[in-house]
Amino acid sequence: MRLECNLKGDVLIARPLDARIDAASSIFFKNALGEWINKGCKRIVLDLQNVEFVDSSGLGVIISTLKAMEGKGDLVLSGVKTGVMSLLCLTRMNRVFRIYDYNEEALGAIRGGRE
Repeated sequence: MRLECNLKGDVLIARPLDARIDAASSIFFKNALGEWINKGCKRIVLDLQNVEFVDSSGLGVIISTLKAMEGKGDLVLSGVKTGVMSLLCLTRMNRVFRIYDYNEEALGAIRGGRE
């Protein structure tokens, strides 16, 4: 799996570049995000604009990333496509994660409306 990570101030924007987050890529994905959290990154926008499919392993990694912040950080999603949104709704994870159409909206929300 390829993952592009960019800091915007103290917010990490993590963008998977592949179309799938599945069992084959979930370990890499979890480790990569875990490294950022271990470095002190506590606010993450997960940009899913390239992702067409997430399986249960991929969803588990996204959830475990939120849990790894131990309530001291925030993880929001942006650019969620229809198929992935269907999974989030089916599992009711759309009630757990704040979801935005664009990174700019997500950045504003995760920063509490301040720039």
